[in-house]
Amino acid sequence: MELKGREIARGLRFPEGPVCLPDGSVLVVEIEGGTLTRISSSGAKEVVAQLGGGPNGAALGPDGKIYVCNNGGFRWLEQQDGYLRPLGIAEDYDGGRIERVDLATGKVELLYRDCDGRPLCGPNDLVFDGQVGFWFSDLGKVRARSMDRGAVYYARMDGSAIREAIFPVLTPNGVGLSPDGRTLYVAETETSRLWAYEVTAPGVVKLEPWPAPNGGRLLFGAPGYQRYDSLAVEAGGNICVATLVRGGISVISPDGALLEFHEAPEAYCTNICFGGQDRRTAFITLSGTGRLIAVEWPRAGLRLHDGPG
Repeated sequence: MELKGREIARGLRFPEGPVCLPDGSVLVVEIEGGTLTRISSSGAKEVVAQLGGGPNGAALGPDGKIYVCNNGGFRWLEQQDGYLRPLGIAEDYDGGRIERVDLATGKVELLYRDCDGRPLCGPNDLVFDGQVGFWFSDLGKVRARSMDRGAVYYARMDGSAIREAIFPVLTPNGVGLSPDGRTLYVAETETSRLWAYEVTAPGVVKLEPWPAPNGGRLLFGAPGYQRYDSLAVEAGGNICVATLVRGGISVISPDGALLEFHEAPEAYCTNICFGGQDRRTAFITLSGTGRLIAVEWPRAGLRLHDGPG
């Protein structure tokens, strides 16, 4: 089915990481622009913070601050028609990081740059667990003749501790939790696979033995050439995965069935979050053309652990 909605904003520089705020506005990161940007319901844009690098994912923390996965930056190609595409690692790349932004002042704090002495390479997406911290993916970086093996981390929101929970993962991207918090979902970009992990304690998952390549349970693998990006979970437990190349949102049930595919008007359909009344509005980033759209969703989104109220 086709995604039919209204355009909230355009002219964004590769938007990602949408976050719905209590006042009805939506935050996005602009990866190419290096900013955290607030978009009002009327479409007005306001830069909240200048982050630099490549802010890639964002979430509202229980403390009311915004937590950002910064991948350190990409090189870019802007086509004659204005379509924007990332092309590997930035020339001025100096590593990945996790940052925290005060919405009232725009102040940016650095929380994490490494884990046990290993630098973060390309932090991508995060989700709070309602305990003491958040899970985040590190997709890694792609160079001319090599690429990193990615990982999934768990970090305390106060900046005091970080641990590597899953390694290796091939280009881990979207992360999310089931409604009961007992299952962690991880989407792999280049394989278009969705993996599930049993959460046994804050920051700890049960790892499946070989031949599982990353300790996960394969929930779903998309056929043909598709690429998985970020994800959001519905209140009923379905996982909505932004799907590149094919362009749209894949809706996958907790038992691994592809329930629906909502076709987007471009290939770089990168992220989705839920907001509005009863969380029945899906806010979706169309990054190549720099747009944020709102779509009435057939079911309610999950209430997250990433903000007050």
